[in-house]
Amino acid sequence: MLLFSTILEINDYMTKDAFIELVIEWNQGSPHKENIIADIKWNGERNIRYGTDSLWLAIEEYRNRNIIAVRYEKTESDGVVWGTEYVMNFEEMKMSIRLDRSYLEEALSIDTSFSTPHFITLLIEKGYLKKDFDLPVLREPTLISEENLDILVDIIKGRKKYCLPIVYISRTCTNEEPINTRKLAGRLKGVAHVLLEKDSWLDSRLRRLCDGKNEYHGAIGIYYPNQAAEHQRYLYRAYEGRDSILLEKIIRNVIQYSNSQLIDMLYTWQGVGNALLRDRLSSQRAERLAAETEKEQVKTEADALIESVDEELRTLQKKVEELARTNEILTYENDGLRAKLSSVEEVPLLYFGNEEEFFPNEIKEMVLDALEEKLKNSDENFRKVDVLRDILDKNGGCKHVAEQKAQRLKVELTGYRNMSKAMRRMFSEMGFVITEQGKHYKLTYYGDPRYWTTLAKTSSDDRAGKNVALTIINKML
Repeated sequence: MLLFSTILEINDYMTKDAFIELVIEWNQGSPHKENIIADIKWNGERNIRYGTDSLWLAIEEYRNRNIIAVRYEKTESDGVVWGTEYVMNFEEMKMSIRLDRSYLEEALSIDTSFSTPHFITLLIEKGYLKKDFDLPVLREPTLISEENLDILVDIIKGRKKYCLPIVYISRTCTNEEPINTRKLAGRLKGVAHVLLEKDSWLDSRLRRLCDGKNEYHGAIGIYYPNQAAEHQRYLYRAYEGRDSILLEKIIRNVIQYSNSQLIDMLYTWQGVGNALLRDRLSSQRAERLAAETEKEQVKTEADALIESVDEELRTLQKKVEELARTNEILTYENDGLRAKLSSVEEVPLLYFGNEEEFFPNEIKEMVLDALEEKLKNSDENFRKVDVLRDILDKNGGCKHVAEQKAQRLKVELTGYRNMSKAMRRMFSEMGFVITEQGKHYKLTYYGDPRYWTTLAKTSSDDRAGKNVALTIINKML
């Protein structure tokens, strides 16, 4: 399951050695000791692998296209595989950065603590990232003042397009930031530019210059480079916890856009591996053919060569099997994405309101579930029944995701005594943020303070778990 993807333009002075050294620095400097691969001693090799079967880092060079690909992979005790890829194309001076994990249905939602990789911070600090036209790629917001107001005007009026999305944040009536802008910029580094209005008095001037199309009074706008992605606007509303909710909505929106962009397969570890494999197999077949042609003349030498070639082919065949496994996972994921894209091509029946989805198709599921419930108590041969059933059929019917989650909650919380690791993982996969409050855990659904409940750290009441499950099912699913 793809969690994050971006392509960045790199300055010409990055060398192949500098790229590999930076990746190793990223791993060796990790604050999480369990992620560090011990005893990495790089001596300039371009095709090498470090680590163990469950924690490794591999480097591959594809000389024909002047590409170096690096993959870091970690397998958890429960079998979940986390992967990080860095692919640097030195012909085009562009770098692809991708994060993935083994596919799980619950992985479709973005972790509320998600932040783009620290590796991008290293690229910024060392000055390796090119400007996106006239905007530098930063991990902090760019202030929009009277001096550079034309940048924002050109963006709003569509006169200028950048490679990365633009997130513009206007100030409130009291000249305050509606969200933690610095935190937002830090978590979106490398995938979006964050522009912050310096003073609220600029609102009136922007209105005149932009024909009233600008965000103001704390509103936030997202401007995407691709015209197929519509401009998003979030109005400011003052209530407790609003800033954190809005922050997560913006991050989720931008990351989903970034992940949906198609990229050349040579900007992926698998694509580079396939290209290398094709070249090696072609070379080995040619060598084998030449050896067999001369076999009668130099039989002993040819037999030794064929044996060595066969060994190479067996190694390559093993790699083919590994890539086939990866392809199977990607095919499963692509089938889901293809189904989603095909639904986008249909004529929409309804438009979203101001509520944002916590995970893909959440709102659609709720609407289809409501239609299905309505049909259960409706007579046949009525116009309304035919129309509603047609809508259900056209949208593939209700998948009953909420019902599946409800059943899982009921089973896991039956006879609840305390929070096990498996239970904590279940809540996390369902989107709950778990915090401690004295003798209780507070479970907040996707970090939204409107939807929460508590669960005792220890309980002797056999019905406690069941009551919490019912609260979650009725209030949140």
